[in-house]
Amino acid sequence: MKSVVVLDYGSGNLRSAQRALQRVGAAVEVTSDLGAAAAADGLFVPGVGAFEACMTGLRGIGGERVIAERVAAGRPVLGVCVGMQILFARGVEFGLESVGCGQWPGAVTRIDAPVVPHMGWNVVEAAPGTALFKGLSTDTRFYFVHSYAAQRWEGGPDALLTWATHQVPFLAAVEDGPLAATQFHPEKSGDAGAAVLSNWVEGL
Repeated sequence: MKSVVVLDYGSGNLRSAQRALQRVGAAVEVTSDLGAAAAADGLFVPGVGAFEACMTGLRGIGGERVIAERVAAGRPVLGVCVGMQILFARGVEFGLESVGCGQWPGAVTRIDAPVVPHMGWNVVEAAPGTALFKGLSTDTRFYFVHSYAAQRWEGGPDALLTWATHQVPFLAAVEDGPLAATQFHPEKSGDAGAAVLSNWVEGL
């Protein structure tokens, strides 16, 4: 059984993430302990709320270091919602620019749409060769709730990019070596989200 740590840094749907990962057969621990986070087969980084608040919480436990160390060592990390956004270099909210983890270049910015937040179920355009969306049909819907997103990719050419649209295109998921992330909430996306988590755990 693969071991997964859901990183507890004061943000995110920790217990629902734990249950969703247990549902797909992982042994899951919710903890802020960096030794456990470093040792697990997979690290799940949740996040809800504001970019700056999440980064403050993450830095408070040294979480950005364990993410960087795992990625450098080729060990899997999955970021979800704001846990995806903070993997980028910058977040811009309310005119304030915040520094992220910097695993990927570029900024997370507000979606320019008549209705924000983008809340509800949406299809995605999965990347060719995707592992996360393996076995899922093109009309599969996932649950989103966010006002901000990465709307451009400035990272490496080998990353697999999955897009969605809410008035404007934005990154719904990135698969970049050991580092993967989804803007939607797999733990709130029913069977579709369970399939994504199962695919990730299978690859650990």
